[in-house]
Amino acid sequence: MKRVLLSLAIAALAQVALAEPFVWPSEWTVAEPGEAVSGGTLRTYDISNPRTFNPFVSAESHASRDLLMLQGASLLLLPPDSDEWIPYAAESFEVSEDGTVVDLVLREGIKWSDGTPVTVQDYYFRYLAETDPDVGSNAYDSWFIGEEQIQMEITGERSMRFIFPVPDRTAFPVIGSHFPAPDHILGEIYREGGAEALKQAWGLDVDVSETVWTSPWVPTEFLPDERLIYTRNPYFGEWNVDEAGNPLPYLETYSFELVQDQDAALNLYLAGDIDLFAPRNLDDIGVINVAIQNGDIDATVIENASPVASSQFIVFNWNYASNPFKQELFRSADFRRAMSHLVPREAIVELVYGGAASPMWSNVYQVLEYWVNPDVPKFEYDPEAAAELLAGLGFSRRNSDGWLVNAEGQELGFRIITNAGNNQREQIMQLFADAARDIGVNVEAQTLDFNLLVEQLLSVGEDRPFEAILIGLTGGSRDWPFGVNVIPCGTNLHAWNQDPSGECLSPQETLATNLYFEGRQTLDTEAAREIGYEIQNVLASIQPLIFTVSPSAHYSWLNTVRGEHPAEFINDLVGSREAVLTYKVQ
Repeated sequence: MKRVLLSLAIAALAQVALAEPFVWPSEWTVAEPGEAVSGGTLRTYDISNPRTFNPFVSAESHASRDLLMLQGASLLLLPPDSDEWIPYAAESFEVSEDGTVVDLVLREGIKWSDGTPVTVQDYYFRYLAETDPDVGSNAYDSWFIGEEQIQMEITGERSMRFIFPVPDRTAFPVIGSHFPAPDHILGEIYREGGAEALKQAWGLDVDVSETVWTSPWVPTEFLPDERLIYTRNPYFGEWNVDEAGNPLPYLETYSFELVQDQDAALNLYLAGDIDLFAPRNLDDIGVINVAIQNGDIDATVIENASPVASSQFIVFNWNYASNPFKQELFRSADFRRAMSHLVPREAIVELVYGGAASPMWSNVYQVLEYWVNPDVPKFEYDPEAAAELLAGLGFSRRNSDGWLVNAEGQELGFRIITNAGNNQREQIMQLFADAARDIGVNVEAQTLDFNLLVEQLLSVGEDRPFEAILIGLTGGSRDWPFGVNVIPCGTNLHAWNQDPSGECLSPQETLATNLYFEGRQTLDTEAAREIGYEIQNVLASIQPLIFTVSPSAHYSWLNTVRGEHPAEFINDLVGSREAVLTYKVQ
C-alpha cells in the first residue's frame, strides 16, 4: 500500500476543480471510455434485513446495502489509486495556512431523488442533527476533538466553512464523509418534533419509495426477509458522467436477496442467481472453481487480494451492575488476557479460512500495514498460561460439574453471542468456547439476530444486557486509522465500557484516549505513527477487544459483470470496483 502522506499542507495551496459535472476517470476501471452499456440489474445478497432507513440511526458497521444507499454527494472523495482527497460534491475547496479552516463551494446541479435541489442547508442540517446528542448519531463523536466541537458555517448560497479548533489530520476524512440530509423532509420533522421525532422517521415501516437520497440508486421496494430493490436515481447522472460523457450509474437496478446465511448465498451464486459473491475462504474458492471448470458458471475469481479492512473480536461487558461478580471479572485485565490465550487463532486460520488468514493482535487492520505495530503484546493460544492467570484470580479448583470455581464457590462461566447466519463468526465462537471449556470455563455459545445483537452492543448504562459478544467493525481511515468513536472513552463504539458518565474505568483507557487526540493533532505522519504504535501497545496490554484473525479478502463475479478496477487497485480498502462504473453484458 502507498505510504500515507498528509495532504493538508499541500492542500493549503488550494485545490480547485472546475469540472461540472464530476467526471469519473477511466483509469478507475478496466473498461474503455464508451465501452460500457447502460441498463440491467446487478443481483447480490445480504444476510439480514436493514435495521432502518433512517440515515441518522445507524451505528454498526455498514452493510453493503447501507453504503449503497448513502453513497452520493459526499463533499470529498478518496480515489482508489491515491491517498489525496479530491473535490466531489464540492467543486472546490481551500484550506487555511494553519490547516484549521476549510472553505468549500458546492457543485451546481446536484438534486435529491425527488428532483429537489441539494443546497448547503442540507449539509448544515445534517451537521446540526449529528451534533445533537439527543439524536444519538453514529457520527456525533467525529465532530469533536476532545471537548472542542468542530464548527460548520454557511458562508454563501453555495459555500460552507468548517472550522477546526486545532489542526486535525482527520480533517479531510471528517469533511469527506459528510453527506447531505434532506432538509425539506427530515429537517422539517426535526424542527417540528425535535430529536425524538427525527429518530422515529424512516423506520422499517416507511414506504421506501417515498424516501429521498442523492445516491446512484435509491430504495424502491423492500420485502422483509426476501428482497431489497434499488432503482437508478434519475438525477445522479446529471452531475456524474464517465469520460465519454455518459450519465452514471450504468446499471438500472441493484437487487439484494435477503438470505438466511452465507451458505445460502454461495448456493445462489453457484446457480447463477446472483452476480457477486465474496468467498469466505479457500473452500469457497475451490467450490467456485469447480463450478467454473464444469461450465456451470462463467466467473472470475480474485484470490488473496489483501487482508480484510475489518476486524473480528470478542468484547466483554464492563457495565454489568446486576451481576457484580461477573462485572468485576470482566473488568479484570488478567481475565481478558486469559481469554485471549484461549482463542485458537491458528486453528481458526486453518479450520475457518482454510489457511487464507493470519492471527490479528492489533486494533489496526492489517491491510493498513503502514500503521500496524508488529510488536504489540501477543497472548498466543496457551491453555496453561490461561489457567495460571485464572488461578491468580482465585479459580484454581473445579466443582462437581467440572467447572472452575473460586474460594466462594462462584463458578467461572459466561454467555457469548454472535450474529446468526454469519457462519465464520459462528465457527470462531464455537472454537473459542470449546477451548475455554477444556480448561474448566463454562462458556455458553449462542447466536442472535444481527440487529438485536447490535442493539445490545450499543446499549448504554450501568447494567447492559450482554456478557460477551463476538462481532466486527469496518471503517478506518488511511490518514489516522483509529476510530474516533471506538478509542476515546464515552464514545458510542467504545463497546467494552458504556458507563452513562462516559468516564474511563482504567488508567489504560485514559492513556489511550489522550494518545488518540494527541496523534490526531500531529500532522507529521511519522510522529503520528509512533503515537499510533503506543495506542496499540496500551490496548493490546489490557485486551478490551480480543482480536481473533484477519482473513484474506477474495472476490468473485459472473463474467457478465464488467467494469472492475485494474488488478493493481483491488484490495479490501477500495474493493474490486466502483459501483457506478459497473455494468452488465448478456
